[in-house]
Amino acid sequence: MRVDRKREHWQLYGLAAREAGHALRGGAARALAALRPGSGRPKRLLLAPQDLRTADPTVAGDIYAGHFVFSGRALSTGGRSPFSFDAPSRAWGEALYGFGWLRHLRAAGTPLAQANARSLVDEFISRNGRAPKLSGEIPVLSRRLISWISQSPLILEGADHTFYQRFLRAIGRAVRDLRHAAGTHPLPQHRLAAAIGLCYAGLCCEGLDSDLRHGTRMLSRELDRQILPDGGHISRNPQSLVDLLFDLLPLRQIFASRQLDIPEALLRAVDRMLPMLRLFRHGDGTLTHMNGMGTTVAGHVATLLTYDDMRSRPIHQAPHSGYQRLEAGRTLVIADVGPAPPVSLSACAGAGCLSFEFSSGAQRIIINCGLPRTAGKDVVRIARSTPAHSTASVQRASSCRFLDRNGPWLDRLLAGWLIDRLGPVVLSGPHAIAAERNDRDQILSLDASHDGYRTRYGLRHERRWQLSGDGRRLEGEDGFVPEAPLAEDLEAEIRFHLAPGVRATLAERSSVITLILPNREAWQFEAALEPQIEDSVFFSATEGPRRTRQIVLTLRPAVTPSVRWRFERLDRAPEAIAPDSARIPELL
Repeated sequence: MRVDRKREHWQLYGLAAREAGHALRGGAARALAALRPGSGRPKRLLLAPQDLRTADPTVAGDIYAGHFVFSGRALSTGGRSPFSFDAPSRAWGEALYGFGWLRHLRAAGTPLAQANARSLVDEFISRNGRAPKLSGEIPVLSRRLISWISQSPLILEGADHTFYQRFLRAIGRAVRDLRHAAGTHPLPQHRLAAAIGLCYAGLCCEGLDSDLRHGTRMLSRELDRQILPDGGHISRNPQSLVDLLFDLLPLRQIFASRQLDIPEALLRAVDRMLPMLRLFRHGDGTLTHMNGMGTTVAGHVATLLTYDDMRSRPIHQAPHSGYQRLEAGRTLVIADVGPAPPVSLSACAGAGCLSFEFSSGAQRIIINCGLPRTAGKDVVRIARSTPAHSTASVQRASSCRFLDRNGPWLDRLLAGWLIDRLGPVVLSGPHAIAAERNDRDQILSLDASHDGYRTRYGLRHERRWQLSGDGRRLEGEDGFVPEAPLAEDLEAEIRFHLAPGVRATLAERSSVITLILPNREAWQFEAALEPQIEDSVFFSATEGPRRTRQIVLTLRPAVTPSVRWRFERLDRAPEAIAPDSARIPELL
């Protein structure tokens, strides 16, 4: 079935019209905010909150040597200020101007690292507004404000009164800029970042009471809007929970230290988010790679979960967030059974509806490809596509339509403006999604379906998972239900991306694949169709993209409307398994 181009045009035009209205209202609100008096300059710093993120003191030596490595990119300054260079990537610039790297200098605990930290902060302040536009964007500005306040003992110890006053003025300018931007930005996560920054400044600095009241009201409003009843973030991105908890947990403690009432919305959000974080967690401590989740930084999740006072168990059903967790014995399945997030929050979302990840103990077996830490736009687009997920795709197309600069000139113009404003968001995707869970008779089962291919190809994708009570067997079925006449040559592919280190061997003249995990545990995959083993890429490895493999089932829905498959743990590993080829794969 041909893509409904006219429908896509109207989706694009409707989004452009809505965002134009938001831009006009935001401009008026910013003008009014600029006229509204604030609290003025902070008089003094009262306290420095704890930074919960992992610190590496060895990074301090690199920074002192002028070697700045952020987000997979490196820059050697040769004795010049790092702020005088163009950022090698956007992510690198966000990290530099966010000043989160100050924690590494503090961890070094040496006079040299302390002097280096103060010198670099002074260099930035001395530029007096000559920093690039990126440094003034709300997430970067809020991160810099939080980093400066959190690391103020490092920056200010031994400093003279003149530097202390300049530092306070710089904090005051950052607060003023956040106050003007707060509540007017089109991206909800930016409004929440502004609110968090204002609360940090208002709580930790004397003289910013008005900003604290404004930030607290805004924080409560945005948390109630963005944290769903089951604890997930409205973006459906697990990384959003990690990032928010690293800021909200210390913020909760600052309210208590100042003997102020902790906002109820903050308490509710944290209490819901920690169990939800456990839902996403595999046995090896990493988080599932869905809807923007990339590399799980070692120790981050474990650090956050130590603040779960109730030591809660992971929730298994998150209907508002669109996730399900099936767990039996040592086996775990995490499934994505939700729609695309709201457009303004979908710049990192993937087209992975009905995808799943599957692990045994501390070993992942089936994964999604994940989002790369740093890569070009083409690679990121591949990583977000349906074929990069362990689910079914039709004609190798994605179940979502991503905003891009294709089509007639007017479409390209509007899309370019929207991408600059919102990012490469999901313009449309599955919306009629059904999921039903049944836990009884020693079997955990989950049935789900989505309509992401109905408009283009006239069919609905259905998937069933069944996990045995002992966790030794995972059975599944993928079906394609026609809602219009199907073309006989229409082709669907069901992909199961294997985790790095999992070796796969297809027996000759057989539909059985033997999987050997790095710990020598053995599983067997069997399907009603003959499977193929193909190359794949895991984008979210700590060291960068890694070569791996995938199992692919190919069928024509008009002829074969459904296929069953099964993973089963073997009692022992076969004696000999052929080694994988060493060649580098093409991207999917």
